[in-house]
Amino acid sequence: MTTTGSPRPFWLAGREATGESTVEVTSPWDGSAVGSVGVPTAAQTEEAVAAAAAVADAFAATPAHVRAAALDLVCRRVGERADEIARLISAENGKPMKWARLEVARCVSVFRWAADEARRFNGGIAQRLDADAGGTGRLALTRRVPYGPVLGIAPFNFPLNLCAHKVAPALAAGVPIILKPAPATPLSGLLLGDLLAETDLPAGAWSVLPVPNDAMPALVQDERLPIISFTGSVPVGWSIRDAVPRKRVTLELGGNGAAIVLADYASDADLDWAAQRIATFSNYQAGQSCISVQRVIADDAVYDRLVPRLIAAVEALVTGDPSDEATDVGPLINEDAARRVESWVDEATEAGAKVLTGGAREGASYVPTVLEGVPTDAKVATEEVFGPVMALTRVSGEEAAYAAANASRFGLQAGLFTRDVHAAFRAHRALEVGGVVVGDVPSYRADQMPYGGAKQSGVGREGVRFAMEDYTYERVMVLTGLEL
Repeated sequence: MTTTGSPRPFWLAGREATGESTVEVTSPWDGSAVGSVGVPTAAQTEEAVAAAAAVADAFAATPAHVRAAALDLVCRRVGERADEIARLISAENGKPMKWARLEVARCVSVFRWAADEARRFNGGIAQRLDADAGGTGRLALTRRVPYGPVLGIAPFNFPLNLCAHKVAPALAAGVPIILKPAPATPLSGLLLGDLLAETDLPAGAWSVLPVPNDAMPALVQDERLPIISFTGSVPVGWSIRDAVPRKRVTLELGGNGAAIVLADYASDADLDWAAQRIATFSNYQAGQSCISVQRVIADDAVYDRLVPRLIAAVEALVTGDPSDEATDVGPLINEDAARRVESWVDEATEAGAKVLTGGAREGASYVPTVLEGVPTDAKVATEEVFGPVMALTRVSGEEAAYAAANASRFGLQAGLFTRDVHAAFRAHRALEVGGVVVGDVPSYRADQMPYGGAKQSGVGREGVRFAMEDYTYERVMVLTGLEL
């Protein structure tokens, strides 16, 4: 999808606005122009923040059915425009159409869940206090209220759905939000603004501002935005939290996801399934997913039978033009990202790793790659590759598998291939991650469950209801002198 003509306006307190400068959006696949976007001035950014602060109390008091109806409308409109939106995602992000369509479907799900949660969130809890003598005749009522407006900062890899994960929970909870989409992929977030503009939400309840990264420190520091919800790179995320230690900052910072294959997962059908799932979800989104499979940890009992299946499954993936419906793996977000992946693989091979398949770059694309014998201190083992690369590790026994998975400063999610329910529970206890997916890769998430990590993978949780809780706090009212 290519846009032409005037720069795309942004959304300032619910209305379209244009700035004094523009940024060009180009296709990662071929460098073609996708569109241009107006950049808000400092004065316009100030106007959006002031509007969010001014409407905060009134928006918090908005009836639940009003917020739910707005979210229902966005849910419906995303579905109605699904093909158009998928093509936009693919154009600005380089994501193959099959994955772009799934991203749109996920966005529909996020807004559907948000509408549901808006109707049942903040219903209040009543608690008798007369279990102690001093509480005789007293009743506590608790409800959740917003901290204040949210600054939502979204990354490029899911340019629609990760914007939805910021916006939908905030609006469901009656919390104004200023959304900053990624500079490389602002068009999907701005299109989401088009749909929000069709609702009856009050002016100031939302803005979509493609603020340049170098202008963000002032916005991060602004005391009128007490909540920051950030998804993106580890250094940037922690630097934000360090800069504003008195704010409530939630971080989803990725990881280096492990898929563990235990000895009991040994039938041909089991190994075929594991290989297909691992190959697909090591390379989907060109590996640019925080829960893609980066490390494969297989028991010695199945390793030699699994590896040829993995290589065959990886080599069967179709790479190329993301607009082609048959393509499985497209380019990375830009050539610099592909060069970085190339350098990390080269570093590993120079240190003794063996390339079993792949290991080549062409422009912004990197061939799906499988490595064996990677040194434990190589970047492809210790950092988040964020590219189509997996590293294989052979272990002996469950404990060794869990120890290998935990030998990381990250802990987002892990996949566990086993048919032993006792092993599943042992893994759930042992693995230092935010989620363990049994019988599949770590790349699964559902919008109604808590999603987030341990260790350096972040703080707080996504998932609609859990994000709403992060944006709000409990306020208690004690009634006195009641006949209970």
